[in-house]
Amino acid sequence: MYSQQELDDAVSAGAISSAAADALRAHVERQRSIAIPDEEQFRLLTGFNDIFVSIAAAILLFAVGWIGQSIGQAIGLAIHDTSGSGGWGPSFLAPLAVAGTAWSLALFFTARRRMALPSILLLLAFVGGTLAATGFLLVQVIGAAQFNNNPSQLLPATVGAVSAAVAAAAAWLHWRRFHVPITVAAGAAAVAALFVAIVIAIVRPADSEAAKNIILGFVLLLGVGMFLFAMWWDASDRARITRRSDVAFWLHLLAAPMIAHPIFALLGLTSGTVGMGEALMVVALYVVFGITALAVDRRALLVSALAYVLYALTELFKQFGAVELNVALTALVIGSALLLLSAFWHQARRLVVAALPAGLQERLPNLDRIAVTAQPAA
Repeated sequence: MYSQQELDDAVSAGAISSAAADALRAHVERQRSIAIPDEEQFRLLTGFNDIFVSIAAAILLFAVGWIGQSIGQAIGLAIHDTSGSGGWGPSFLAPLAVAGTAWSLALFFTARRRMALPSILLLLAFVGGTLAATGFLLVQVIGAAQFNNNPSQLLPATVGAVSAAVAAAAAWLHWRRFHVPITVAAGAAAVAALFVAIVIAIVRPADSEAAKNIILGFVLLLGVGMFLFAMWWDASDRARITRRSDVAFWLHLLAAPMIAHPIFALLGLTSGTVGMGEALMVVALYVVFGITALAVDRRALLVSALAYVLYALTELFKQFGAVELNVALTALVIGSALLLLSAFWHQARRLVVAALPAGLQERLPNLDRIAVTAQPAA
């Protein structure tokens, strides 16, 4: 690769014309900015400085949280340990300090510098800190003893719901100020947690398998809703050239485990015993996930369900007597299949989308788009 100085020297020496040098620079820039069709583009790093700043910010947030905890214990603003030791538990001042510091740092590194990875870290610290601060404060005000003396899950679920609501509001404020794409997913996760906490308070699943299945079904319903919300963002940018595509990416990443885990848990995969029927059903569901991923051009579903299909195939090979090689055979089959799918993703997606109704095709990402590198995540 020739440097800019070498190109300028070549122009000065008369080896190439100035117009040819400019055309070469433009061509190289286009090659750098244009991506292969049907790739999921999102900005995580704008340079190694992102990693450097993220490490420094993480160290600072850790220090601020530690100092906030020490101050809270010193002045009595911490949860009192009711186990008999007489010590202190967490203080709401620690996550509150983390959230405040994260917002302050975002004013520079997100609003002015537009750095991708630090913006994501600071957003998570702000929303997570707000969630923890609200929860710790409520526990301290109510009294930790109330939670120990109340065997029902109503009180913890109520605290969780209120904390999630405040965290969702914090995510909304952060989005209004900074417009970091992952913020929408963080806010959506907080809203989902709010509804799950309400359902837990209603059904109280501590000793009931049926109640736990109700919660799993509700999480699955929320996951489908999250998926549709992500598709709404995707449909507004079918060429995937704006920040809206980044927002959809994070929403798909959130929706995928909310869909995959409840389905496989309800099938009994988390119980530790898998029969041939369940294993074949898991493989069939993974094929359905793959077709869906091809249609919407998002790979999050495939990744979220990967652990389950690996486990199911391992058990399936064990059923056929390949006990010693079951893990190797599973890895061989799944690894080969995913690599083939990646290599021929565009062709496979064309076949899947072509079989869908025209009205649905018009809401899916374009088949023959040229995806320009995604906008910065901040």
